[in-house]
Amino acid sequence: MSELSSTDALINAAYENRDFTELAYHFVPVGIVVTENRVIRDCNQTFADMFGYPRETLRDQTFAILYPSQEEFTNIRNRGVESLRQSNMYWDERVMMRKGGDLFWCRVRGHSFTPEDPLMRAVWSFADLSGTRPYQQLTRREREVFSLMSEGMTSKEIAIVLKMSNRTVEVHRAKLLKKFGASNTAALFQSLGTISGDHVTNAGHQFSKR
Repeated sequence: MSELSSTDALINAAYENRDFTELAYHFVPVGIVVTENRVIRDCNQTFADMFGYPRETLRDQTFAILYPSQEEFTNIRNRGVESLRQSNMYWDERVMMRKGGDLFWCRVRGHSFTPEDPLMRAVWSFADLSGTRPYQQLTRREREVFSLMSEGMTSKEIAIVLKMSNRTVEVHRAKLLKKFGASNTAALFQSLGTISGDHVTNAGHQFSKR
């Protein structure tokens, strides 16, 4: 009888001991990342495979290598801080980059272990949306504007976050609509296979209260 593989041994041990923590962590069909001050302290194999890196390479790295540009990482790294501080719940959809340079849409969810300082210690899940939303060529600003639009932000709110004029945001919004042949924001989301309208509506209410 051939010797069991390490994976088979892990599976068998989990079912024998009824301790599925490690098994679930490594084989859950979404990427899981544990962070400290924006640094990856550990990730599961699904996350490593999603981005094309060995787990060992990603440990103690910042997320900067997983974004299309340093500018996008800088603009997005603090997103969700207020939401985590207030409710310890946050999620959005953003464009990220695999090791080979391929860009793809990803859904990100976060939970902080230190809500008073949300990014001190946290856990995040990453879901690859490539199967339902193939990446289409967008400029960096178009990606950023669309991502914030999907959170329910108005042009004025997006302008504040991205430090640009309201008029410039409207120009990017118009280019997105034209590029995807959409007549309005709802049609744009539908054409890109984006998140549900409920999330956009709820996000809009959240921002309107701030």
